[in-house]
Amino acid sequence: MSDINNIVPSYLDLATEEEKNIFFQTLFCLSVVDGKIDDEEINFITQAAEEQGIENVEQLKTSDIHYVIDNVKKIKNRHLALELVREMCMLAHVDNVLSNEETLFIGEVGLAMGVEIEKIEQISNWIIDRIIWLEQAKMIFEVE
Repeated sequence: MSDINNIVPSYLDLATEEEKNIFFQTLFCLSVVDGKIDDEEINFITQAAEEQGIENVEQLKTSDIHYVIDNVKKIKNRHLALELVREMCMLAHVDNVLSNEETLFIGEVGLAMGVEIEKIEQISNWIIDRIIWLEQAKMIFEVE
């Protein structure tokens, strides 16, 4: 997790302040939903939020799943909703273990934003394919 642009591309430039807060609040919640707190993930999300000009990032840190799911319903921009699902899938796969809690949370968040379960699965499979492709590249080009 070294490149901040991987998590904060230009689609957030058009998001409202409220949408950005919800976006990062959701990522923070995902990072702890499996009961494991990864400081590297938290620090990465914090840095990304600060890069987006979000003040009081600490206020976005929550583990209240129901609160987050109610909040994501405010995201009406389909592209932003799809990007949030993508970022959640990427974050969930960082530790190479996709827990049942993470899977369920991603599905609930996606559905709350009106993203069909088939689309959520499609995005998740695309992320998995990307991870496999990158690992294969390391082997082919003998990169450690």
